[in-house]
Amino acid sequence: MRGSDGGRGSVLAVDAGNSKTDVAVIAPDGEVLGAARGGGFQPPTVGVTTAVDGLADVVRQAFAEAGVGSVDHVSACLANADFPVEEERLAAALRTRAWGATVEVRNDTFAILRAGVAEPRGVAVVCGAGVNCVGMRPDGRTARFPALGRISGDWGGGWGLAEEAMWHAARAEDGRGGPTALARALPAHFGLDSMYALIEALHLEHVPAARRHELTPVLFATATAGDPVARALVDRMAEEVVAMATVALTRLDLLGEETPVLLGGGVLAARHPLLDAAVREALAAAAPKAVPRVVTAAPVLGAALLGLDHVGAPRTVHARVRTQYERG
Repeated sequence: MRGSDGGRGSVLAVDAGNSKTDVAVIAPDGEVLGAARGGGFQPPTVGVTTAVDGLADVVRQAFAEAGVGSVDHVSACLANADFPVEEERLAAALRTRAWGATVEVRNDTFAILRAGVAEPRGVAVVCGAGVNCVGMRPDGRTARFPALGRISGDWGGGWGLAEEAMWHAARAEDGRGGPTALARALPAHFGLDSMYALIEALHLEHVPAARRHELTPVLFATATAGDPVARALVDRMAEEVVAMATVALTRLDLLGEETPVLLGGGVLAARHPLLDAAVREALAAAAPKAVPRVVTAAPVLGAALLGLDHVGAPRTVHARVRTQYERG
């Protein structure tokens, strides 16, 4: 049952990634009263105030559909909330909006983790444009990484894999490196006949820089065809995924217990056979009791479940929310 206009919901769930934002209003009994989708959330680019203004438009839509004016708790899982100080700043900005009596902000990777587990216990590795990993226990302990790229020790992700593939291909073509089929496969994807032509096209923006991510599937196809350089990059990506998961499990004292390890993000969710097999094999060796699973549920479900955890909702309410997203 929808609330009357100006009424109150239980949880406002927000999953705001770099490219899109999903919000949902959850009733005390677990019914999804309203939902809306908006654009990406990028406070480092536009500033916190402008980024939160963008959220406000989406929240207004969800509140209007739900027929409520506020909620008991706001559970916001936000991209670019990489350090506790950033979470605190964003939480302060959300409190000024008076959407809920309480506000909790987490990095958006926590939404993917919570969406994939029945209780707040496990580890998630997300490999999309970049790579990140978080873990949590029901007692509130968490494990996380800054996940800011090479300056924080990260390697890979879709963008990083494409860059590495281009590096090897360029050196193969001009003689600085060994041979690799990537030197032909990468430019061919854009209808070009050489790495020189691709480098020029990217530099002069004849090929938009944003299209570099299209080279990651080309890398996987080249690896599957047997190219050793491409295969080595896939294997290294698997090693990085397992290294992050193993460290998170160790920090949370979960290495010796059967624990879900959720795999999410575009690169891992695509289940490329070589990468998927390499991750599972390496994880079995490093963390034999880990149980790997690919997450397919919408991350906003995770934000909702984290919010319900916060307000102490019973398991039946959690189950009702999950059922609505799984059947949708």
